[in-house]
Amino acid sequence: MDLAYSPEQLAFRQEVRQWIQDAMPAPIRAKAEGGGHFEHEEQMEWHRILFRKGWVAPHWPKEVGGTGWDIGRRHIFGEELVRANAPQLSPFGLTMVGPLLIQFGTPEQKQRFLPRILSGEEVWCQGYSEPNAGSDLASLQLRAEKDGTDYVLNGQKTWTTYAQYADWIFLLARTDASGKKQEGITFILADVKHTPGITVKPFLTTGGTYAFSETWFQNARVPQTNRVGPENGGWTMAKALLAHERTGIGGIAESKRWLQLCKRIARETPVGEGSLFDDRSFRERIARLEMRLRSLELLQLRTLAAAQVGRAPGPESSILKLVGTEIQQESTELCMDAMGHDALGWLDSPPEVLPAIEQGVASSFNYLRAATIYGGSNEIQRNIIAKQILRLPTL
Repeated sequence: MDLAYSPEQLAFRQEVRQWIQDAMPAPIRAKAEGGGHFEHEEQMEWHRILFRKGWVAPHWPKEVGGTGWDIGRRHIFGEELVRANAPQLSPFGLTMVGPLLIQFGTPEQKQRFLPRILSGEEVWCQGYSEPNAGSDLASLQLRAEKDGTDYVLNGQKTWTTYAQYADWIFLLARTDASGKKQEGITFILADVKHTPGITVKPFLTTGGTYAFSETWFQNARVPQTNRVGPENGGWTMAKALLAHERTGIGGIAESKRWLQLCKRIARETPVGEGSLFDDRSFRERIARLEMRLRSLELLQLRTLAAAQVGRAPGPESSILKLVGTEIQQESTELCMDAMGHDALGWLDSPPEVLPAIEQGVASSFNYLRAATIYGGSNEIQRNIIAKQILRLPTL
């Protein structure tokens, strides 16, 4: 793989950088420059701007709304979005259920859902986790029982990220409890906003934001035509979708931004006659993280290259998730260490107390404690790597 950028790619990077600069509304740009937290409406405003440009789903096939970019351009585009601190788009439609529908959906499902995911007309959330079936996903208990042409749903989901904003939810439900627990699960799409019997209650996280919700289903009726894949074949759908999720959950560009912020804070923090950045042990911590991050980036590029020639993400996505989330946590911890007592500041700290660029650090540090749990805990990822990549025996 040639890792040097060509003149055409460098020109493309400049084109993307200039477009972001011109297209980003002033209020969003001001918040981006300050490192602030973006609300849902700001994320959706940016989503619609990217959609009008045709750049909202670079990883989708061109015939269903993608850009047709090669791996290099997609990587550059992602880097420039993070470099500009642009609002992160909701991944549940664009990165998860969208690619799954492209892979497994019926023609009717593709026609119904994909255009609305692209435009941002419909927002999605994920209904996987349950109160007693988190990492052990196959132990889920939410039931889906056939009644006429419908499934009737009863049960509860938890940790449903941003369900309070969602129009639709994709979920796993138990349709057969007689065999192996992985064999009786079905993948279903449900209209959150217009289905009687679905209740969403958001709750506050330690990051100071309402990122998660509890979601209840009480005799909620969903058409059987909303099933993706075969009945009792949801485990295959679940694994395919999680592979898409884990490929993008590593947060490599985000960790690069955190390390840049670490360096900036360290250079501006006086220590003796120099700065914290002159401290050898601190520089070594940065260097170790940068080397791990670079190695992970090369793996991500290899995964993207395979996807470009039609290979769905495989078990290597577990490495991206495992290592990527550890680096995210260590990067924000390093920022907190560099900030010293300023790390006690919060999102609403006045700028004369805490520089705007540092106001989101403590909140992100707290929120990212969940990164090694969500998307399939890192303990589960180690099991996948051991079995499917290293071929280690099961004890």
